[in-house]
Amino acid sequence: MSKARQLLAAAGAAVLCSAVDPVAVAAPKSEPARVIPGVGPCASDPAPVHEDLVPETLEVPIPYPVVTVLPPRIEPEPVRTRMELPLDPCVNPCPDLTDTPEPPPSLANRLGIPEFLLRPQPFHFGVPGPGPDPGPVPPPPPRVDPPTEPAPQAGARSAPRITEVAEVAKLTGARSVNRTDKRWQVEGTDLGIMWESAPGEIITAFGDSVGRGFHPPGGMGGDWRSNVLAFSTDRELSDGITYDAMVTDDRCHAAEVLSSRKLDNVEITTIPTSGFALGERQYMSYMSIRTWNSLPGTFFTNYGGIAYSDDHGQTWTKDPYARWDNIFGLANFQVSAMVPHGEHVYLFGTPNTRLGAVGLARVPRDQVLNTSAYQYWTDGNWSAVGGFARATPIVDAPAGELSVRYDAERAVWQMSYLDTAQAAIVVREANSPQGVWSGGTPTVTVAEHAELYGGFIHPWSSGRDLYFTISTWSDYNVYLMRATLGD
Repeated sequence: MSKARQLLAAAGAAVLCSAVDPVAVAAPKSEPARVIPGVGPCASDPAPVHEDLVPETLEVPIPYPVVTVLPPRIEPEPVRTRMELPLDPCVNPCPDLTDTPEPPPSLANRLGIPEFLLRPQPFHFGVPGPGPDPGPVPPPPPRVDPPTEPAPQAGARSAPRITEVAEVAKLTGARSVNRTDKRWQVEGTDLGIMWESAPGEIITAFGDSVGRGFHPPGGMGGDWRSNVLAFSTDRELSDGITYDAMVTDDRCHAAEVLSSRKLDNVEITTIPTSGFALGERQYMSYMSIRTWNSLPGTFFTNYGGIAYSDDHGQTWTKDPYARWDNIFGLANFQVSAMVPHGEHVYLFGTPNTRLGAVGLARVPRDQVLNTSAYQYWTDGNWSAVGGFARATPIVDAPAGELSVRYDAERAVWQMSYLDTAQAAIVVREANSPQGVWSGGTPTVTVAEHAELYGGFIHPWSSGRDLYFTISTWSDYNVYLMRATLGD
C-alpha cells in the first residue's frame, strides 16, 4: 500500500512478523484459459513462490524536516494510450523496457545476509504559496436536508462457517498469471479492489505500484504510481483472474489514475478503497494519505473522497465537494466501501488506521456526490442530524480495509476486512446493511500468510465459493483466494 516504505503492514505487526513461513502458491495454469489474444499466463513460466520473511534488501527511511511552499493543487492532464498485446501470451510485448539485466548481488547478498539501506526522506511542513490560477471551480451541489427515518436492525445471523480456504493464484508481479511486470511494468502492488463495471466486466483497483528495481518487503523500487486499474472479463475464477487490459499511458506502462502530491506529511499518496458503477459512470472512493510514518501500524489521512469517470475508467475526476475531512485525525469514513443497492448507495467507513469501528451511511443514487444528502445510521435511524460524527458503529473495532457486497443469490450482506485483534481476514454476514452483523469468522490468518492485509471480495463469488484478494507485506503483490462456505 505504501511507497513510503512502511516497515510493517498492520497493527500488531510484531505478531504478524512472528508467523510461520508461508507456503508456496499454487502452480500457474497449464495453458491459457482465455481466447483474447495475449491474455493469460505463460505455461512455461516457473511456479511463483512467496518471498522469505527475511528480505534480501531492507530500506530504512530516515525522515528529516523540510519546509515546503505549496502552490494550489492543479491536477495534471492525463495521457492515455491504447496497447495491443501480442497473440502469444508467452511473448514479452516490450522486451526493450522490461528485459533489463539484473544488478549484480551486493556483498551482503553474497554473504547470505540482508542488505540494509538507510534512505533519507524529507518530512514536509507545507505553507501556502503562489501558483497558477486553477481556473473556475464548479459550484457545490445544492444543499438538501434529508429527513430522519427509522431503520431498525434485522435479526442477527449466525457467523459464517468456513470449511476450506485455498490459495488460487498470484495475480500480479513476476511469474503471476498476468505477468504484469512484463505487460504493464507493475512488478509490485497491493490491494486488488474489484467491482462490476459493466455486465460481464470487472475493474480491479490496486494501490501503490512500482516497477523498475522493485524489491520487497513493501513497495520499494522505482516508477512509483499511487494506483493503477485493470480490466477483466474472466468468469472462470477457479484458476485465477486474467486481465484483458490496464489503463496505460505509454507502451507497456500502467498509468496512475488518481494523482497525488507525493510529499510526505502533505499528501504522500492517494489509495482506492472501493468502486461501483451507476449507469455509464464509474465511481471510486479513495483516501488521501498525509503520511504513513506515524505510530506503528497506523497512518493519517487528509480526507476520504469520491472520484468519478465518464470514459469507462480511463480518466478520473476527484470531486472537490464529495469529501469527508479528517477532523483532528479522528473522523470516520476515511477508509470506505460503497455499495449500490435498491434506491440507495450505502457507505461503510472507518477512521484512518486499521483500528477503528465501522460506521454506515446511505445516499440516493442520484446524489452520490452531494454530502449533504447522506443519512447516517444513528441509534436505529437514518439521520443527517450531526453529520458523519454521529454515526453509530455497526461493527466494533478493530476493522481495516473494508470490502462489502450484497449477495443477491443468497439475499445476504457480506463484509470482509482485516481484524488486527485476530490477526486475520474475517468475514461477517447480515440481513440488512445496518445489521445486526454476525460474528467474524477468520478466512486467512497470519499463520498461513504472514504480514497479511486486504481481503477484497470478488463480485462474482457465488454459492458456497467466496473469492477474495489478499496482499502480504513480504511479497507486496496480490493473490486470489477461495473460501468455501459451509451450509
